[in-house]
Amino acid sequence: MIHVKTNIKRPDPALVAKLGEFSSATIHEAQGRRGALDSTIKPVDRSMSFCGPAVTVVCAPRDNLMLQVAIHYAQAGDVVVVSAGDYPEAGTFGDVLGNAMKAKGLAGMVTDSGVRDTADLIELGLPVFSKSVCIKGTVKETLGPINHTIVMGGQIIEPGDVVRGDADGVVLVKADEVAEVIEACAAREASEVELRKKYWEGHTTIELCALTEKLKAKGLLVEE
Repeated sequence: MIHVKTNIKRPDPALVAKLGEFSSATIHEAQGRRGALDSTIKPVDRSMSFCGPAVTVVCAPRDNLMLQVAIHYAQAGDVVVVSAGDYPEAGTFGDVLGNAMKAKGLAGMVTDSGVRDTADLIELGLPVFSKSVCIKGTVKETLGPINHTIVMGGQIIEPGDVVRGDADGVVLVKADEVAEVIEACAAREASEVELRKKYWEGHTTIELCALTEKLKAKGLLVEE
């Protein structure tokens, strides 16, 4: 088995940057309510935000050997996405590895395990998204795949797929759908701008969301 694949296809950086102008929620809704990672995976600070192609890695629970290898091979702008057994009771990443990532210009890190040294990570300014904050240490023993297909956070993630994270969570966009999703996001945002305007003009939720007939069919009763 080849453990590390280094030749992965990344989307056009300009498209990745454009996608990053939209929120995770907008992207999720615009692409048909697809791609949302498990809602327990959140940033260690709400101001953290990233968008970049995924470098995928599988680590054994409580073992960060392959995470360190992945950081070595990742390129500037990449997001290291770690499948670590959906195991929150381990601090698999902290400020030392955070400095290694920041020094290489990596865009962020996402894991279904825990992280620690969060105050230092916040000061460092590296976007880190995890299932938990945990001080329990790890070992460096088990080999695993890098830049293979993984399942993490309830999503199938291919290397080079784009992940977008912000205060609300993380969403996945397939690499060959980025341009299409950008168009859908722009259309959705334009529609929402118009909706906000109409609310301030006095229109109602039932009117603008076309709920009259639906509520009638469901038998909604209103007492005047």
